[in-house]
Amino acid sequence: MRLTVFGAGYVGLVTAACFAEMGNHVRCVDVDEDRVARLNRGEVPIHEPGLAPLLERGLAQGRISFTRDAAQGLDGAEVVFIAVGTPPSEDGSADLSHVLAVARTVGALIERRCVIVDKSTVPVGTADRVRETVERELARRGAAHEFAVVSNPEFLKEGAAIGDFMRPDRIVVGSRDPWAIDAMRALYAPFSRNHEKLIVMDPRSAELTKYAANTMLAVRISFMNELAALAEKLGADIEDVRRGIGSDPRIGPSFIYPGPGFGGSCFPKDLRALLRTSHEQDSPLTIVQAAFDANERQKQVLFAKAAKVFGGDFAGARAAVWGLAFKPDTDDIREAPSLELIDALLGAGASVVGYDPEAAANTRAVFAGRDGFSTVDDAYQAARGADVLFVVTDWREFRSPDFERLRATMRRPVLIDGRNLYDARSVRQAGFAYDSIGRAG
Repeated sequence: MRLTVFGAGYVGLVTAACFAEMGNHVRCVDVDEDRVARLNRGEVPIHEPGLAPLLERGLAQGRISFTRDAAQGLDGAEVVFIAVGTPPSEDGSADLSHVLAVARTVGALIERRCVIVDKSTVPVGTADRVRETVERELARRGAAHEFAVVSNPEFLKEGAAIGDFMRPDRIVVGSRDPWAIDAMRALYAPFSRNHEKLIVMDPRSAELTKYAANTMLAVRISFMNELAALAEKLGADIEDVRRGIGSDPRIGPSFIYPGPGFGGSCFPKDLRALLRTSHEQDSPLTIVQAAFDANERQKQVLFAKAAKVFGGDFAGARAAVWGLAFKPDTDDIREAPSLELIDALLGAGASVVGYDPEAAANTRAVFAGRDGFSTVDDAYQAARGADVLFVVTDWREFRSPDFERLRATMRRPVLIDGRNLYDARSVRQAGFAYDSIGRAG
């Protein structure tokens, strides 16, 4: 098929590259001139494992290209994906200005029947607004091209997005137009060869499904973090509790790992947007609000643990932070727990040295102009002369450190493990003052 993808950000780029890999011809439209030029040279502007080889093959075989020219991008398109950003507004609602701007562009330029697909995470009712916007533009220019608007939310995990797209658990398609559903079924057929993965529903149900999925996962995380705080006070070990409940097939092991709180571009933003929708509809989501509030508190836990060790006095202290991205295998630091920790440490008078395999540059940009923060290119270099080491992101390289070397390089051997990566007894035997999440012993 001939596809157009508006937005060469995380979702748009992964979508375009994966469809091109399956033999489709994809044009990706983006307003950022530098990004377009870099992508046409094969330079991937984000860290996502497996994305660069797909882009390289697509460019070499002429199946993918990037442009700022919307008319060129839409020429001959059978399916048009809207994958632009929906940043939160001041009231927490999703800002649809970019989505609706694309809808106006599509309505102004299409010259044939096509399917318009909302790939961005959008509030319930957005498909209707996109359809109305396109209809107005078509009427304004006196055109009568047939089109359908489909909701097709993405379910991509940063760091594993290529696998998620190529081997999806489900493909949600929200539409009432049989011909559009048939087009989506044909487009996704290469991803559903083993068994049918399309779940067809109405557009509003598809839009709500996306928010419901992310919210459910966020609720699980916040529940475990609150349970971890209780476990510490009761003298229980949350890791044993996690294994105990995770073995129940009704619960399962995913998203029940305690930690410093969730971040990233999806969970916090989507919870805010869903809460705003529930407020507008006078249908309170008290569990969702509680999960959001619990996560805001959880992001303060690592600093609070260190404050107990230092008696609240960080003046002259040097802190090392292992892990800056909100999760491993990405350079995304949006709403990452590390940012709140670093900000609190700097505000308390400590200096902070961070290390992350991918996210150092992005973090330096956030703290540009703030005295006391720097990054280095080696985990042990970050710990050199440190009075406390925080493990914030569970990158694989942090899982089995040389504790003897680490102890020798630190000025004060205090280790606060925000991911429960280490055996407490072994770390203490190595000479560290050790604390973690939800483990009293």
